[in-house]
Amino acid sequence: MTKESKGVKRPSSRRLHGLLKTARRRRAQAKGWRQRLRRSFYAGWVSLLVWAAEATLKKWLAVLGVFLLLWAGLFLFQQERGNPKFGLSQEIAIESAEFLPSIAGATGAPFVPGNRIDPLFNGDQFYPAILEAIGGAQHSINIEAYIFWDDPLGNRVADALIAKARGGVAIRVLVDAVGSRKMSSKMERKLEDGGCRVARFHPVWFFTIDRISNRTHREITVVDGRIGFQGGAGYAEHWTGNAQDPEHWRDTLVRIEGPAVTQLQTGFAQKWLETTGEVVSGPDYFPQIEQSGALSIQTILSEPETNSSTARILYYLSIISARKSILIANPYFIPNDEAIDILVAAKRRGVDVKIIVPGEHNDHGLLARRNSSRLYGKLLEAGVEIYEYNRTMMHQKFMVCDGVWTTVGTINFDYLSFTLNDENNVCVYDRDFAAGFEAVFRKDLEACNRIELEEWRNRGIHVKAIEAVMSIFKRMV
Repeated sequence: MTKESKGVKRPSSRRLHGLLKTARRRRAQAKGWRQRLRRSFYAGWVSLLVWAAEATLKKWLAVLGVFLLLWAGLFLFQQERGNPKFGLSQEIAIESAEFLPSIAGATGAPFVPGNRIDPLFNGDQFYPAILEAIGGAQHSINIEAYIFWDDPLGNRVADALIAKARGGVAIRVLVDAVGSRKMSSKMERKLEDGGCRVARFHPVWFFTIDRISNRTHREITVVDGRIGFQGGAGYAEHWTGNAQDPEHWRDTLVRIEGPAVTQLQTGFAQKWLETTGEVVSGPDYFPQIEQSGALSIQTILSEPETNSSTARILYYLSIISARKSILIANPYFIPNDEAIDILVAAKRRGVDVKIIVPGEHNDHGLLARRNSSRLYGKLLEAGVEIYEYNRTMMHQKFMVCDGVWTTVGTINFDYLSFTLNDENNVCVYDRDFAAGFEAVFRKDLEACNRIELEEWRNRGIHVKAIEAVMSIFKRMV
């Protein structure tokens, strides 16, 4: 740009400058505060338009950066709302006749009888079972996944889906836009060219930034509306194997046959409708299902419609109602003050409380582990036992109470799962089913180090400093 041209205004903004000059003159001539306010408001908008007309790309990027920082600040420092208050419900014991009607009523999720449910531990068990079910599909396969990545395992599943699509099976894959960011556009095109429908839940755009923290964290696979899989694992290579080393994660899914599969299908259908506007219906998706077993199953489909989600109500009410034991395995254990208080209260009334969390192998490193470890003190002082799993990343999410009540699925013990994310868990009231998960829990203790109170108190100033810094981001785990 020459010296002569530096002082020349852009032609596109000359008229705006004229409007601004007129607006300012009329504002100066205005009489009465109402008229001056209206003129000032008008002049302000014209000033903004002048700036926009002359702004460079660098200025626009700066404005966008400021906006994002302000939004992030509001998210990080907003007050947590919606912590449920429990009154008379504290008198209900899990083994009382009142517990199941109470938990069903409080969560709005009924118990569906006549099901078979099989726990599957680690990728060596659950991926062959899923691929077998996909291979046997006759009508439809629906997948809702927080994680579906373009890696060897993800492509293996994609190839199996494409093979069925070419055979006439209707395939729908709904992935979270953030969790499945590693599903490449190439892989998405591969699925679509192979006859599969693919949609991304809540893509991140400038105009959708207000809902960026609402993710579908669910992991649901439903075949023909008759066989369902759900649990902590999505579709990625690190879930393969048998948790034998840090490259292969520890996790748990369940396979369900029976009428309760309809609830999982409903969860998928609701998110598919929200994302695509398409209604999923008909016998290929919601067939008449005969009873397949003796278990009643409650399916929790938690959404952030209220400030206190059904995920939080499920966990809190179960803990409050426990009288003998509480076993929690959870990869992101970041309880708020209310959750700590109800766990401490459980211990003080004689409940054996044990918690397994990840140790040195943690996919969120300092952010998750140190936000968890900083909260151990009050729990340890009350006698709650906390164990860190150190063989690999422990990603399973289940809880067993009083040796009879089990819940397993995607719900983490943290702010995101209890407040913002779409989650799914299944719950079973059965002593034999609970005994199987108790045995798994105690087996996993062999790969854990127990955290002692004095060890925690003497963890070092550098660890405490890291915890203090990480606490700022506790709602982003």
